[in-house]
Amino acid sequence: MIQDHVATTVPANSDIARIGEQLKIDRLRPVRLWLYAVAALVVLMVVVGGATRLTESGLSITEWKPVTGTLPPLSDAAWQAEFDKYRQIPQYQQINRGMSLAEFKYIFWWEWGHRLLGRVIGFAFLLPFLFFLWRGLIDRPLGWKLTGLFVLGGAQGAVGWWMVASGLVHRVDVSQYRLATHLTLACVILAATVAVAVSLKPARELRASPDWLRGYAKILFAAVIVQIFLGGLVAGLDAGLTYTTWPLMDGHLVPPMENLLVQQPVWRNFFENVLTVQFNHRLFAYVLFALAVGHWLSARRVGGAVRRRATLILALVIAQAVLGILTLINQVPIDIALAHQFGATIVLIAVTVNLVRLKEGA
Repeated sequence: MIQDHVATTVPANSDIARIGEQLKIDRLRPVRLWLYAVAALVVLMVVVGGATRLTESGLSITEWKPVTGTLPPLSDAAWQAEFDKYRQIPQYQQINRGMSLAEFKYIFWWEWGHRLLGRVIGFAFLLPFLFFLWRGLIDRPLGWKLTGLFVLGGAQGAVGWWMVASGLVHRVDVSQYRLATHLTLACVILAATVAVAVSLKPARELRASPDWLRGYAKILFAAVIVQIFLGGLVAGLDAGLTYTTWPLMDGHLVPPMENLLVQQPVWRNFFENVLTVQFNHRLFAYVLFALAVGHWLSARRVGGAVRRRATLILALVIAQAVLGILTLINQVPIDIALAHQFGATIVLIAVTVNLVRLKEGA
């Protein structure tokens, strides 16, 4: 009788495993929430970076001072000194000559805020990371992933200055190559942060997904990253201020090849020809839409959470395309343009979550 009683009260192995998994999820909940908060800050950073570009503020601070640059000018003399430094660069001399100190302060505050937010993100990542390590909440595999994220964040700061430095001597703006790299790296950091956070809480609903669907999700993720890079080139060249009609572009659905490939060597057109850069961004938007539709049609056969995620992705891609069109035909108003940039991060988050869950079989 005693043996029977014990046999009926001891949990089965599956129950023990399930309880252990739930305890692990609960234990990692603070880590997961912290990573989501960091991801939200990165999204804000991307949007503020877009505002910095749209207000032509990125070159207003001509030095990189990671520590002392945290404080803004605190006296009239300090403000004048910053303004004098700005007046030495080509952007002021060729475009903003005659700018008042008050006008300079406007662009300075945008760039200062962008850099300050970068420092805030660094501390918001490092301090909780060290705390969770101390409390033993982070094991070695997770620790290496988080260390990699921190290294990427540091690299992003260096890339940001590398971008700014390109516009201080021979140009009146920053290099579109470097701007696109800076934006794309920020989005890679965002995606990696979200991926780690999502992986810390296994999905409740497991549903066998075919390998080809997971491969499709990888292609969709890569396409979003490529489109973000192309958007960075458009922003870097101010290409959205030209050919502001849709669906025709300078009266053509597809511009003449002699205009698309006018520069030599030919590869330069894809990065420096305003017409080609904007056309590529448009064209790849159609490719991304087609991929999202194909992913949605494929996911319908699987059903469940897979179909719901695919539906959300398709809806977000459509909304993002509409924002892009509105940004173009209205000649890049700052509110719609920033909504378009914000939308890119939301699409990226959606495809990242989808990819992680499909890898889990959910």
